[in-house]
Amino acid sequence: MSPNTLGLYVHIPFCARKCTYCDFASFAGLEQEMPRYIRRLQAEIAQKSETDREIATLFIGGGTPSLLPPQLMKQILSSLHQHFRFLPDAECSCECNPGTVTKEFLAVLKEGGINRLSFGAQASQPRLLQMLGRIHTWDQVAASVALARETGFDNINLDLMLGLPTQTIKDVKETLLQALVLSPQHLSCYGLIVEDGTEMQRQIHSGVWALPDEETERDMYELCRETLLENGFAQYEISNFALPGFACRHNVDCWRRKEYLGLGSAACGFVGSIRYQNPPSLTDYLNGVPAEETFISPADARFESIMLGLRMMEGVSEDAFYRMHGVTVDQAFGNKLQKPIAEGLLLRENGFLRLTRRGMDVQNRVLVEFL
Repeated sequence: MSPNTLGLYVHIPFCARKCTYCDFASFAGLEQEMPRYIRRLQAEIAQKSETDREIATLFIGGGTPSLLPPQLMKQILSSLHQHFRFLPDAECSCECNPGTVTKEFLAVLKEGGINRLSFGAQASQPRLLQMLGRIHTWDQVAASVALARETGFDNINLDLMLGLPTQTIKDVKETLLQALVLSPQHLSCYGLIVEDGTEMQRQIHSGVWALPDEETERDMYELCRETLLENGFAQYEISNFALPGFACRHNVDCWRRKEYLGLGSAACGFVGSIRYQNPPSLTDYLNGVPAEETFISPADARFESIMLGLRMMEGVSEDAFYRMHGVTVDQAFGNKLQKPIAEGLLLRENGFLRLTRRGMDVQNRVLVEFL
């Protein structure tokens, strides 16, 4: 993404049912607010209209964007194209949940310029889907992907989860094989993070569920890596794997600290030295409460480049770091590189800093050195 381009993120906060692990700004049972929300979102789109820079990537997330009636999604896409200029090859993604996707909704996405879909598949075992609070079955995952193919989509991601309570290595292998049968172009394999205040946390703390031990979760992750590499996928980020040419450009741009606008309740944006977040409260957003802004100091910006860049397999380009911050990595961090390099956690070669395989397992430990 060149300096003359932007990314867009649009948040749709509605969902059919709150998942047990979810701490995002998403709300079940508020479908009656959808028309009002779309009107407020359209007003924000018009307010943040940008004509000087073209849009390189768009990501519509949630919540469950595919829960919207097709006509309301059509209004969003129409407003975006009215107020922003999209590059001819812009990557435009939309999250969809199996069990909510319809032929009419997919047709609206296709007509509105969406060219990449991301399905929250998570696991193929009914007991795990039920534990997660998902409303779909694996048969519905397969049916949704087939419907997307019929509609003309050829860039499809499946989200899978690892480290779930009661999940076994056998479960992960079975889910991976079931996913590969669907011929996705991209797979995201996320380790479960138990967030505060979620139903998942309450059930674990009360002893109803127990997490796999660290070694088992690491084995699950290695199984994903090995299986996907054997099937032609390249790992380009800690949790993300893609066939050649299908890495998610929107996420890569975020990890490289490219600027983007956030639109909708709870959406975050990043422009210049300011990171902002719209109100996570649906009521506050509908009532026009302004976003909260945070100034990013030069020191914080340099650390962000390291923190985000080390997520990717290519690591942090030292040339790009200098162009962005006006100082070299050595000037920014002095001798802080020495310890993780000596411990075999960090590599410095060919103008890049990157984590080793061992370093990926203890990424936070490496980052502490930079702090």
